[in-house]
Amino acid sequence: MRRIFLYSAIGVGVVVVVTVFLFFSVFAVATQDYALSVDPIKDNQYLFSTARVMIANTGKLPLTNIVVNYGAKVDKLTSLSPGENAMLSPPQNSTLKSVTVTADHGVTVIKDYRTPIKLPGMMGS
Repeated sequence: MRRIFLYSAIGVGVVVVVTVFLFFSVFAVATQDYALSVDPIKDNQYLFSTARVMIANTGKLPLTNIVVNYGAKVDKLTSLSPGENAMLSPPQNSTLKSVTVTADHGVTVIKDYRTPIKLPGMMGS
């Protein structure tokens, strides 16, 4: 009988620890006032290529005067609230090598485009 209670207590403890870990990993807490996440993706298909740039405000405060520089063209966003994101498309004549994103308060992020992994049976693989 004591073993049942012992195993039950261990099981409940494990569930609590896993739940707390998942809660904090899923709902990440912003640690900086001004922060920006940039994810440029290019997907090369047989006949064409698609590209997009995902931008997210990962800070505690709103970002203003956001400039996305593709090299040949510039896109501008007036603001992004905390947790808000935007998906942008680079122009046709862009080199798709890297993108530079700047915002007020000294925020600058330079990222190279990444290519998603091709899985067998998926389009373009």
